[in-house]
Formats: sequence, C-alpha cells, structure tokens
Amino acid sequence: MGTWGSGNFDSDTAADHLSILTARLMREIEDAMAGDPVELEPDEYWGVAVPCNVEILCLLAGQPWVGVVLPAAETVEAWKATFLAAWDANIDGLEPTPEHKAARRAVLERTFDRLTEAIRAA
Repeated sequence: MGTWGSGNFDSDTAADHLSILTARLMREIEDAMAGDPVELEPDEYWGVAVPCNVEILCLLAGQPWVGVVLPAAETVEAWKATFLAAWDANIDGLEPTPEHKAARRAVLERTFDRLTEAIRAA
C-alpha cells in the first residue's frame, strides 16, 4: 500500500522499521535469558537493560502502529520467571533497603505483567 497517512508511522517503510526495532529488542532479551545468569544480576548490564527493553515493548504495544511485533504472552511469562529468579537470588548481596527492594521488585513484576496484558489484549 505504501503510505496511508501523514504520521511518522503511516507507511510500509515505517512498519518495516518497527518490526526490525521490536525484533532487536526481543532478540536482546532472549539472548540475555539464554546466557549466563550472572549477566541478569541487578547490578549487571542486562539486569538493567532487560526491564528497559520490556518497558519499551510495552510502550510500542500501546500504539496503533503497523509493524510492532511482540512475543507470545507465554514467552514474556518465562522471561519474567527467569529474570526475577536471578534478581531474587542476588539483590540481597547489594544490601538494598527493605523499602527499595520491595518497591523495585514490584516495578519489575508490573513491567513484565503489563507487556503480557498488552499482548493478550491485542
């Protein structure tokens, strides 16, 4: 069809770009989940970047744009379980306050859950 509107995401090229972008975000998460669990620890790069990628996917899932490709809800649930297992096993070693620990874990849970909900609603 080519172009169907005047918006930044109203064309085949934009849809292709979104599919490439979402595929990259998912691939990074999948690679982190399949890699060394140490990389998912709360003070490691993927321990911070994975929730960022999930949050970006949540934001994209909420848009009416063609080209946003999302994983299956079951995949996100598996990511959540793997990620939180690594987080739970290592967070106490960083000596967070009990308040921060509880608040941060709640944010992490909700981030994964929001993506699962968006996928199921689509």
